Amino acid sequence: MNLIGCLDTPSKGEYWLNGKNVSEMDDDELARIRNQEVGFVFQTFNLLARATALHNVELPLIYGGIGSTQRHEMAKQALASVDLADRVTHRPNELSGGQRQRVAIARALVNHPSILLADEPTGALDTHTSREIMDLFERLHSEGNTIIVVTHEHDIAARAHRILSIRDGLIEKDEKIK
Repeated sequence: MNLIGCLDTPSKGEYWLNGKNVSEMDDDELARIRNQEVGFVFQTFNLLARATALHNVELPLIYGGIGSTQRHEMAKQALASVDLADRVTHRPNELSGGQRQRVAIARALVNHPSILLADEPTGALDTHTSREIMDLFERLHSEGNTIIVVTHEHDIAARAHRILSIRDGLIEKDEKIK
């Protein structure tokens, strides 16, 4: 996941993302690629506690140099896309776990990345909320988003279109599901 997300560089070989050889990029170029091409969703949400949902979603846009008016509009659209248009002024402690994860997903999607990487996105959620998040991922996938979910939960993996099972750093099994 760190290689796909351009957090690590390969020790050998090449990694191409949308026609760009990221394996040869310097740190500044990698940061730019991460901001433009990769959306990250984490198990622990990684939201700023004192910031509203809107401001949390705006963060990648701030780093990308997007102006305030456009940034607000893009963040509102991203929150609406995860059914949180009515929660833009709420802070994380005013949101349920599922709502926090949807804010994190909106933040990951706001730049319209090529890849959405979700690291155990349901690990901190109850079963019902996990299903809701997976329903959201399925909807986002049907709209053309590429989503990679890393999970140890078999019921979550079963919702995927393709499952790669990895053991000791090697692909053990590659199954196309849907």
